[in-house]
Amino acid sequence: MKFSVVIPAYNVKDYLEKCVASVLAQTCSDWEAILVDDGSTDGATGALCDRLAAEHPEQLRVIHQKNGGLGAARNAGLEAARGDYVVFLDSDDYLAPTMLQTLSARVDATHCDIYTFGFFVDNGSGNCEIHLDDVPLSGVFTLAEYPRLLLASPNAWNRIYRRSFFMESGIRYPGRVWFEDIRTTMKLFALAQHIEAVPEAFYYYVVREGSITRNANAARNREILEAFDDLLAFYRQHGFYEIYQNELCRLAIDHIYLAASVRVLMIDRKNPLLSEFAAYMRANFPGYQNNPYLKELSKPRRLAFSLLEKKRYGTLYLLFRAKGH
Repeated sequence: MKFSVVIPAYNVKDYLEKCVASVLAQTCSDWEAILVDDGSTDGATGALCDRLAAEHPEQLRVIHQKNGGLGAARNAGLEAARGDYVVFLDSDDYLAPTMLQTLSARVDATHCDIYTFGFFVDNGSGNCEIHLDDVPLSGVFTLAEYPRLLLASPNAWNRIYRRSFFMESGIRYPGRVWFEDIRTTMKLFALAQHIEAVPEAFYYYVVREGSITRNANAARNREILEAFDDLLAFYRQHGFYEIYQNELCRLAIDHIYLAASVRVLMIDRKNPLLSEFAAYMRANFPGYQNNPYLKELSKPRRLAFSLLEKKRYGTLYLLFRAKGH
């Protein structure tokens, strides 16, 4: 079997059928799907998983487990998978029908550890925005050959992984935390011997209330620091830190100094986390203000960076409010 599609499910009765239907609609038939009911409490998701599996017994399996978070659910599916490649599909998202067929052809041609591809953002407006990472669009490569890969989106779901590579690496998703993808994807990139980018978008990411970017719990944004502590320790342990220091610094600027700071100040402009994020950058990336990748920031992000440096949180708040964030 070529593909195992792992679908963690927690209280998603309103989304799961569309998600599973997108897998059933694949033009490639060489796959299985594993629904991981992660201790759902809505009284419906677990039963829906069972019903879908009963309707498609040759293709769908169900795992019921105590709630352990998204990472634990992915790990359970990974352990149970029988396919050569693992696909992680969040249960409120969906796939383009040609995804597995297109990737199957690339697997047959190059047998890479990781295949990465683009995704659409579905915000419910009917117009999906396409995202393609800045990656080589031809040929197989490694992180050493293309360090800018560390500037790509860290998402687990817009790439597939050779299962044996994932298992042998010993890397797993952490449970019950935010930012589990940064802790995991960037480690896999460093260890992979063969990576290929497919210049098409196949994955539909659905924006809905409750996602990290829309969550009103400011305090949990501190977990981005724990995620980077974990990632930086891994890179140091494997002798990668000095090689990729500039890329890791830019990754921290994007996800700590810009994204997490903006999320927090939009909730509470006086939150002490804003100072803590700045202190983390100074302690772990001295001279981050001179990072060579800063010149590539868009004008709005350069302005946000400048306002954060000057601690002009109120101005930045008003700018984002004006944009409707």
